Amino acid sequence: VHLVESGGGLVQPGGSLRLSCLASGFTFSSYFMSWYRQAPGKERELVATISPAGASTNVANSVKGRFTISRDNAKNTVYLQMNSLQPEDTAVYYCCRIPFCGQGTQVTVSS
Repeated sequence: VHLVESGGGLVQPGGSLRLSCLASGFTFSSYFMSWYRQAPGKERELVATISPAGASTNVANSVKGRFTISRDNAKNTVYLQMNSLQPEDTAVYYCCRIPFCGQGTQVTVSS
């Protein structure tokens, strides 16, 4: 299992980012995929999950209405669209096919 995240960076409060995760080494379309995040000094937090065909999604209450998870099974890629970003969203974001996760991508929200 190989998961590579991209799309992180520095953004001002209220801004948007789209994270991508390219998966390989397994049959991507057969698995739930998730995004987690970990802020400094805090435990890793589940942000969003999507079902294998993409028909069902769940997002954490802390990001509901702002973040959207999606996937493209033809591209073996899962996305996290993040809008109205706030400083408290600052964290390393990880793409996971439990129990496997990528190396993460840093998202920093700051003016």
